[in-house]
Amino acid sequence: MIEIQILTPIPAIAQGILRESILGRAQEAGLVKLEVVDLRRWTSDRHRTVDDTPYGGGPGMVMKIEPIASALAELRKPESRVILLSPQGSPLRQSMVKNYALASHLILLCGHYEGIDQRVVDHLIDEEVSIGDYVLTNGVLPALVLTDAIVRLIPGVLGDDQSVVTESFEGAMLDHPHYTRPDEFMGWRVPPVLLSGNHAAIAEWRANRALEATREKRPDLLG
Repeated sequence: MIEIQILTPIPAIAQGILRESILGRAQEAGLVKLEVVDLRRWTSDRHRTVDDTPYGGGPGMVMKIEPIASALAELRKPESRVILLSPQGSPLRQSMVKNYALASHLILLCGHYEGIDQRVVDHLIDEEVSIGDYVLTNGVLPALVLTDAIVRLIPGVLGDDQSVVTESFEGAMLDHPHYTRPDEFMGWRVPPVLLSGNHAAIAEWRANRALEATREKRPDLLG
């Protein structure tokens, strides 16, 4: 069973989401252990401070190394992988998610404020990951995105395990279009082949539509 700990000074952002829907059911079924850990547990001042002004001046505040180092010293296990969620990290890809899903213990360190003391990046983490070329108010949201992407790959989490192998970014292509009832709405009809019962023809149609969608929307995936 994989264990994922989200380390952040603002745990309330994540707690509700982890209890809901597929993430909540996966925990109830004993398929994954998810925990939000309050970084402020490892502060020593009465204000529970996790940030300070940057050396050299400049705007914003910087996350301090001391509470992070203390937290990781306590939480880390020999098999742990510590991932910092940051705009400067490697762009997240489905191949990376599949690799993370094989781990037994992940600690997701959430970046906050203007940045994080570089010594954390240089000495205390294993990887730095970004979910996109944009900046958010905190690193909890990317940590939740990564957690969700990992958990849904765990066998038994989804109702149909085949769904994870027939979707976008599997096989270097986007997913094919999907339709459901009714077969006609406001004059917009479902492609007849999907109603034909001819599974070979349906498979061919889906493969062709997936290729078309990839060429149109994400040609970079085709190399």
